[in-house]
Amino acid sequence: MGADEVYDVARQRFDVADAAPLLLDPQGVVTGWTSGARRLLAYPASEAVGRKLADLLVAEDAQRVPDLVERCRRNGGWTGLLTARRRDGQQVKVMARIASAEEARGGSRWLMLLSELSDAPGWDMSRTVLEQMAAGAPVGIAIVDTDLRFVWSNAALEQFGGGPAARRLGLRFADVQPGMDAQAVEAQMRHVLETGEPVVGYEHVGHVRSAPLRETAHMMSFTRLEDDQGHPIGVYYTVVDMTERHRARQRLALLDRAGESIGRSLDLTRTAQELADVAVPGLSDFVTVDLLESVLRGAEPAPGPLADSEEPVELRRAGYRSAQDDLAEAVIEIGEMVAFRAGTPPFRCLATGRSWLAERLDPLTRDWTTETPSGRRATFLELGLHSVMTVPIRSRGTTLGITTFYRRHHRESFDEEDLRLAEDLVARAGVCVDNARRYTRERDAALVLQRSLLPHRLPEQDAVDVAACYRPADELTGLGGDWYDLIPLSGARVALVVGEVPGHGIDAAAAMGQLRTAVRTLAALDLPPAEVLAHLDDLVARSAREEGAEPGMVGTAGAQVVGSGCLYVVYDPVEGGCAMAAAGHPAPAVVLPDGSVVFVDLPQGPPLGVGGPPFEAVELPLSEGSTLALHTDGLLARGETWAVDAGRERLRGALERSGPLESHCRAVVDALVPDRPYDDVALLMARTKRLGSEQVAAWELPSDPAVVADARRTATRQLARWGLDELAFTTELVVSELVTNAMRYATGSIRLRLIRERALVCEVLDGGATAPHLRHPRTTDEGGRGLLLVSQLTQRWGTRFVPEGKIIWAEQSLTDLPV
Repeated sequence: MGADEVYDVARQRFDVADAAPLLLDPQGVVTGWTSGARRLLAYPASEAVGRKLADLLVAEDAQRVPDLVERCRRNGGWTGLLTARRRDGQQVKVMARIASAEEARGGSRWLMLLSELSDAPGWDMSRTVLEQMAAGAPVGIAIVDTDLRFVWSNAALEQFGGGPAARRLGLRFADVQPGMDAQAVEAQMRHVLETGEPVVGYEHVGHVRSAPLRETAHMMSFTRLEDDQGHPIGVYYTVVDMTERHRARQRLALLDRAGESIGRSLDLTRTAQELADVAVPGLSDFVTVDLLESVLRGAEPAPGPLADSEEPVELRRAGYRSAQDDLAEAVIEIGEMVAFRAGTPPFRCLATGRSWLAERLDPLTRDWTTETPSGRRATFLELGLHSVMTVPIRSRGTTLGITTFYRRHHRESFDEEDLRLAEDLVARAGVCVDNARRYTRERDAALVLQRSLLPHRLPEQDAVDVAACYRPADELTGLGGDWYDLIPLSGARVALVVGEVPGHGIDAAAAMGQLRTAVRTLAALDLPPAEVLAHLDDLVARSAREEGAEPGMVGTAGAQVVGSGCLYVVYDPVEGGCAMAAAGHPAPAVVLPDGSVVFVDLPQGPPLGVGGPPFEAVELPLSEGSTLALHTDGLLARGETWAVDAGRERLRGALERSGPLESHCRAVVDALVPDRPYDDVALLMARTKRLGSEQVAAWELPSDPAVVADARRTATRQLARWGLDELAFTTELVVSELVTNAMRYATGSIRLRLIRERALVCEVLDGGATAPHLRHPRTTDEGGRGLLLVSQLTQRWGTRFVPEGKIIWAEQSLTDLPV
């Protein structure tokens, strides 16, 4: 067979634009040679015809020829890679295709096509093979011309809607997919046509004609097609449906947002609102979150689902979110009660603890609540709601409330995947809601404890004007170990106390309460400041020993109190003197009447309970209008390390600013303490006052029983000058008994003093060192009734020791007298 005949056979059977054809007999001998074969292997026809195929191949492939001949006989042909040997000995890799040539001449011949693979690795595909690949590919493929009109598309593109390929011809993308953003897609096509740069992995979201109610996502790639001169003739693009991947990514993103957004605070209502905010509009168009009333109070709900009943179940709306504000008439505001009728899906969810899904709501069904703000129960059709999910809010096996998800503007209904996503969201929120509930309970308990430990208000008295500010480092509980107090003492005096317990939170607050109670008890004994701290130190050390605690231990009240600090100050408005002592606590500052600030040079005693030298007290006079600033060290703290001198200078600058005492106290704390304090802070500011001479009357009495009557008459005249005649009878009895008692049991001079403040105070000073005792005499006893009579007639009485001896005092209330 000649070369032309070989070429004719090849042209009839194959696309031979790039192939060199030749003919073989059944034994693999070359019987026909072409110019293409000569260009490829450089053999002339005279040297090639009659040679075995094996002679044209390298040794390794020559050994394969018998097997290839057998496979051609058995299968009718063969296709694969071979390495041929050119006439000059060079090797060349070729793609070989062998097929029967019987149809051409009626003999047993084989047509072989050789294509060089030096420039393009792999098979050299014919147009038929390429068309088969493109048409049968599972990926949507299309070609548009330079006017962006369809000129070809494969069958896989039909899965997205728009009809068969023939119907697309001449149409544009917007004509085929009106639910997609055709403008954005065509912008990509124009970019590729103009620049020649391919666009790979372009993601597009919309509604295709094959699924008009479901949002779908596609990945598209665009490549420019050119003619032989490099001029653009169109765009070739592919489309892959990646909706499931897109939705999975959306779900993960929504769960990520939920993790970041839900539970940022321990406020129940805010946590419920965060759940609603996360779900709209990513999952739902309208969301409501309803919690049990007991949960909002912080109470422990009953375990398991709620018991079923025939009565509506009431919850309180804790959060809601709507994609559009067009449901105002049906929205129950946050904080309002919502009651669900028995048998409704929300009611069943609460009763069973299981979620409920309705892909399509009955449009004529009315709202499940018993009442709405408009007073009328609307149908779901009127509200525009078509799909719903209700998911119970649960934690630790307990139902806390329900979350309901509605769709209105989403054309797609909820499905099982949406329900699983909603359950994941609500499960995360349920943990946060339960944490917030338990925090609410603990915080309420802590606040009750705080109110019981710190003074609700400082008692009224005439010795000082006072203001206090407290700021804990534990902002969650609002509790700390710092404390302050003002304790009225006898003789119109007051005790000002500031202290701090190591640590923060509820444990420190409980320990602080023990210490404050002990201080108030010791203050009632009218002891000097140094003795009060000495007794307090013994009490703390003994308590720690009894509990087997060492300083620094955690878990026992005794250990918590060890190492505490306390500053105890007594101010006398009659004498204008001030005495104070400190146990491991900063000395107070004094703002003098001229506005200058000084710090008291106060010896620092050891912290309570740790042992050390005895406490020392200092006494100093205070001019009327001076302001004592007692504070804990948290007021000066700046991080873990801070300098006392630098802190005092900052405090000095803040105290030098004038203003009303209450606002001045807050301003000092605001100026020195950050929003999140490093330590608990307590500041007690007391502006001193003096009792005038018209409020105090004193007399020196000789130790003579005859002066008792004179003392009664003198006291009565003084009461008349004060306008307190109603108290004359009682006062005469008190003066008589106290003066008589002093003359009977004491030595030296006696001083009688009356003080008119909020109470009438009668004091008798003598040089004795023995405290009187209240006795209960028998009917036959001749004496011993004096102090019993005083205790019955006065509001309170007591004894305090001074350097000159002792003072027995008694108080009568002035608040009950007629004005």
